[in-house]
Amino acid sequence: MESDRDLQNPVPTLADLPSDLPVAAILPALRASLAERPGAVLVAPPGAGKTTTVPLALMDAPWRGDGRILMLEPRRLAARAAAQRMSSLLGEEVGGLVGYRTRLDAAISARTRIEVVTEGLMVRRLLADPTLDGVSCVILDEIHERSLDADTALSFCLDVQRSLRPDLRLVAMSATMDGAALSALMDAPLIESAGRMFPVEIRHAPRDLTRLRDLPEAMARAIRAALAEHAGDILAFLPGVGEIRRTQAALAGAPATILPLYGEMPPGEQDRVLRPQPDAGRRVILATSIAETSLTVPGVRVVVDGGYRRSPRLDPGTGLPRLDTVRISRAAAAQRAGRAGREGPGVALRLWSEATGRGMAPHDRPEILDAELTGLRLDSAAWQAAMGTTPEELPLPDAPPNGAFEAARGVLAALGALDEDGRITPEGERMAALGAHPRLAAMMLAATTEAEAALAADIAALLEERDPLRPRAAPNARPGGAGVPPIPPADIALRLDLIAGGDHADADRAALARIRQAAGQYRRRLGLRGGITAAGDAASLLAAAFPDRIAQRRGEPGSFRLSGGGGARLGRADRLADAGLLAVATLHVRTAAEIRMAARLDPDNLPPSIRRRATEQVETTLDPATGSVLARRRLRLGALVLRDRTVAASPDDVAALLLRQVTDRLDTSLGWTPAARQFQARVALARALPGHAELPNLSDAALAAEAGDWLAPWLTGLTRLSEVAALDVLAMLRGRVEYGALTWLDKALPTHLDLPGGRVPVDYTQPVPTASARAQTFYGLRETPRLADGLVKLQIALLSPAGRPQAITADLAGFWTGGWAAMRRDMRGRYPRHDWPEDPAQASPPARRAGRS
Repeated sequence: MESDRDLQNPVPTLADLPSDLPVAAILPALRASLAERPGAVLVAPPGAGKTTTVPLALMDAPWRGDGRILMLEPRRLAARAAAQRMSSLLGEEVGGLVGYRTRLDAAISARTRIEVVTEGLMVRRLLADPTLDGVSCVILDEIHERSLDADTALSFCLDVQRSLRPDLRLVAMSATMDGAALSALMDAPLIESAGRMFPVEIRHAPRDLTRLRDLPEAMARAIRAALAEHAGDILAFLPGVGEIRRTQAALAGAPATILPLYGEMPPGEQDRVLRPQPDAGRRVILATSIAETSLTVPGVRVVVDGGYRRSPRLDPGTGLPRLDTVRISRAAAAQRAGRAGREGPGVALRLWSEATGRGMAPHDRPEILDAELTGLRLDSAAWQAAMGTTPEELPLPDAPPNGAFEAARGVLAALGALDEDGRITPEGERMAALGAHPRLAAMMLAATTEAEAALAADIAALLEERDPLRPRAAPNARPGGAGVPPIPPADIALRLDLIAGGDHADADRAALARIRQAAGQYRRRLGLRGGITAAGDAASLLAAAFPDRIAQRRGEPGSFRLSGGGGARLGRADRLADAGLLAVATLHVRTAAEIRMAARLDPDNLPPSIRRRATEQVETTLDPATGSVLARRRLRLGALVLRDRTVAASPDDVAALLLRQVTDRLDTSLGWTPAARQFQARVALARALPGHAELPNLSDAALAAEAGDWLAPWLTGLTRLSEVAALDVLAMLRGRVEYGALTWLDKALPTHLDLPGGRVPVDYTQPVPTASARAQTFYGLRETPRLADGLVKLQIALLSPAGRPQAITADLAGFWTGGWAAMRRDMRGRYPRHDWPEDPAQASPPARRAGRS
């Protein structure tokens, strides 16, 4: 770097700077403070001149030496405008003593000593060079906006100052922020400047808008009235480009030049709005919050404030970021009103009532509390690797919410950027160095060829900018009403064709120019040679960036399930509505997640990061109609089935499925016979006898628990449930009992009793084993038999000739002398042809008596 002694023009001094700005009065105090201490907090209301005066005032400070002054601005337009204004004060072109650098362009030379940079670039610079070599001072302008990048840059600078560079000066400048809290964080004195230069009259609407969609029409009416009642140009604040376009359409025929001003406009068109136009007549500038701070729109005497802004928010239901339209704070309203008093007395017309104004939040909510924090989590991990400061130790003005911070850690782990301890991986370091959102960096690093890397660079640039296929609302059309064109097709291939030079009637040329410029930067960062044609599978690249946004169709066309949880929808008429699998690039989250950009995903062409997370296995099921085993090879990612193919089931898989089915429904899947159930009951009774507890437990619960031991060998070679049902369950159960125990069981607890009148079956499934037969079978039996050497009592069930129970007794001898007489009288009357002796204990069974005769 050249020394200041070699510069063609000397650096300015306080005497060279404008003295009519309010901030001029405190510049000596600021210089004196920085001469003694390395930090300061400067609070100056809008219009004080701090943005363009403070950096110049510090140029000749002795502590600066030959180092540069870096000043952070929240927006590209503000960075260019600040550099241009300071250069004009020095009588130079931008790129001399004062230059700027944004993501898309730069004007810097070896002579540059004040470099105005956007906040995001400053974070990248700190990660690349934590020591800030060659930098003497960092000024954080508009710190009150509390953007995530500004908070991150401040915390990194404070860490550098405290650990490596105690000589580094840090100046935080704010128009509305409570400077005391920032002063305490920085351990720096608070210096306050005087109020704005000119008075601004504040007027409120008599009543509030009932619907946000009515804002463009209300804004147009207020502007027409202001044109009739007030002199000077008008600066109107609207939430976004859609509202700007509808307001512009509603102002057709107004006696003024209507000019939009928003971040995605080409720089030349933005600069035209910021330059004085003495011969242009009255102007109406329709602007987003881009015009809220850091710049002066010349000629403005009237501000019409809609009271809303777009703000990034995290949707807790999906974990996806979205832009919400929210009420501004009272501090932001003061900032906007101040635009009318920059060059003379003005008026601020607010399209909300005084009562609503009193209920507005004092300050805008810090972005860190609501934003998606994947970028911050990766940056803080990279900072830890470089400086040793953990994310929890960073001196942030507000700590990130733990839930969102941990969710970001999960995303980065899925992308391969963090290890299981939350530390950055080599892949994560490469991602951080690319200076893109971690998802987009992961996508670019997933490319395996130069052509695919060029395609990834194009997609990354596309997703960072506005969709070039935006619908163009018809004049006076209401959102969602007649005349509003449909949402553009979701296929990302249409946009990629435009970037490559294709044509489309609804293409946004300015957006395309920015996308191509950003894509060129990413190509250079990836080390690609010029002229490489983008080619490859866009869906595979998108899947690498958004593994949680792989979408699988469910049911009707247009309805999808997301791999990260929840669902998303697509218009039924969209060409992607019938896709089985999509890689989703962008979602619009309202009451439901709407797919805005996506590509058809081939499950056979997944990026390595997805293949590592996915599981592939053969899953077997039963055909409910035939009971046969079906096998499918499925590739799963979370709850999604990315690929599903019919395959031949292996014998082991078939046996395993049949085993599971039988185990879950043991009583119905097996062909249980009465003999099998009797054997099961006999073993259960025997286990309760002394000395026989070692017999196997054959209860249904025990059989289900041990099915893998006793049932699995019988299933080999079977292919359907009907074959399982045909198995001999009794043989399987008897096979579980050792031979000696089985011999004892058949003798001690026989299936039948051999009686004088014949063989009588014993029912062991009853609470007491029961022998049932016609009464004549028991003639000649004087007492009830006992089982197991007399250890088990038996019941006798005496049946009628028709087989119906007439008496059940455990004391047959007592029954013969007691209850038999009543039974005999009844049976003789109904069955006179049968033998009903008075003393059955002394009688012979009928068959034997007949044989003697």
